[in-house]
Amino acid sequence: MKRLSSRTNDFTDSVIRRMTRISNKYDAVNLSQGFPDFDPPSEILNRLAEVSHEDFHQYSITWGARNFREALARKQTRFMGMDIDPETEIVVTCGSTEAMMAAMMTVADPGDKVIVFSPFYENYGADTILSGAEPIYVPLNPPDFSFDPDVLENAFKQSVKALILCNPSNPSGKVFSYDELKIIADLAIKYDAYVITDEVYEHIVYDPYKHTYISTLPGMRERTISCSSLSKTYSITGWRLGYTIASQEITDRVKKVHDFLTVGAAAPLQEAVIPGLNFGQEYYDKLKQTYTKKRDLFLRGLDDIGIKHTDPQGAYYVMLDISEFGYASDLDFCEKLAERVGVGAVPGSSFFKEDINHLIRLHFAKKDETLKAALDRLADIRMKMSKNDA
Repeated sequence: MKRLSSRTNDFTDSVIRRMTRISNKYDAVNLSQGFPDFDPPSEILNRLAEVSHEDFHQYSITWGARNFREALARKQTRFMGMDIDPETEIVVTCGSTEAMMAAMMTVADPGDKVIVFSPFYENYGADTILSGAEPIYVPLNPPDFSFDPDVLENAFKQSVKALILCNPSNPSGKVFSYDELKIIADLAIKYDAYVITDEVYEHIVYDPYKHTYISTLPGMRERTISCSSLSKTYSITGWRLGYTIASQEITDRVKKVHDFLTVGAAAPLQEAVIPGLNFGQEYYDKLKQTYTKKRDLFLRGLDDIGIKHTDPQGAYYVMLDISEFGYASDLDFCEKLAERVGVGAVPGSSFFKEDINHLIRLHFAKKDETLKAALDRLADIRMKMSKNDA
């Protein structure tokens, strides 16, 4: 038989999702795949119950139900500080995963080059390759995950078509400063490149840091495709509701790509989440307070155990330094961590283009009692994950 697609030949399954299966196998506290174990807001759940008995069970408009897009446009206009037209500048997608893929296919032709910061969410490299493009990786340097402007400009000089920006960043928890975004924006303008953003953690940012939408910087609105989702903001990761926001010219093309990728996002869920899109500022203030408390609880626990870790500025991930345990493979470490300690984590090597094997990622989007249970188990990590067993 003829060979299968060469562009997918080197693909593996998602390491993040694999670690959830391994966590389930050993009944481990799953701090690998980033989803909460607490309920979405009651207003959304109550509306979902009502919608099940209403007439929202057939296709909505391909690029999103009108009332959903109008509610989303009002919300994002308020937070982004720029007017957004729900008819011409929004496409509703099946999660931010599809939003990123549709954006990439809208921008990139086979052979184009796309800049990806490393570490990166594992889908970005795959999105680039599936689009037939070539990723160019630019390192974010620990512990603050800053980038070298000269290295970034050297990447832009390679006739790149676009740059992918995750802000706040998964897995590092970095929140890009205005000055850093200005460097990126100026280079994108200078070298005539697009910026594709992943901003799913836009409302999970810790003081004194502040999230800035790069599309709001001078000259960037017409060359930015802002991708996001409702998954993290409203604790509905399983609903798969995402979106792109871009100029009308770009959005017209995204609509066509999206139509042939998935036709449309789930109509009942678009209707059910509208109460959440209408929440006032108090909801987002409480969301920030909730995650700040969880971050502080979890980091204090790690400090008490004496494990070196990153201090996230945004999102809900923390990276642990496992150098002391002497494992040659961080994947092997994570598998044994789930089996022996009973905590699920993601090997850091799945996020880095560089040869990194001493970091693992945990997340703290869990109930306090879940985090405390994980910390109780991690207290025995040195006894159960000793170097002699590596």
